[in-house]
Amino acid sequence: MPTPLYLAAVVAVSTAITWGLRALPFAVLGPLRRSSVLRFLAVQMPTGIMLILALYTLRDLRPTPWTALAPTVLALAVAVGLHLKTRNAVISVLGATTVHVVLSTLWQAG
Repeated sequence: MPTPLYLAAVVAVSTAITWGLRALPFAVLGPLRRSSVLRFLAVQMPTGIMLILALYTLRDLRPTPWTALAPTVLALAVAVGLHLKTRNAVISVLGATTVHVVLSTLWQAG
């Protein structure tokens, strides 16, 4: 059975590592805010992420009858439309996902 000193040492080391890992982001936050690269990425990343999500959605799309493609194509159109209207990636992704799930479910039932 471990001694009380050993257990106290384990708790102390775990506490120090946890505190250090939680404090580290705040220590490097100041220099990162002044970074021109980070400002560039903040502007460009939402578009890049939306492009990656769209390509990921279409990765398994094969030329099949249009009825199988309709839910995906309509959901993609909804995503683009919502993003152009709201400029909010969360609304675009959630709206398109909802449309795709609903259409896929109803399309299969019919």
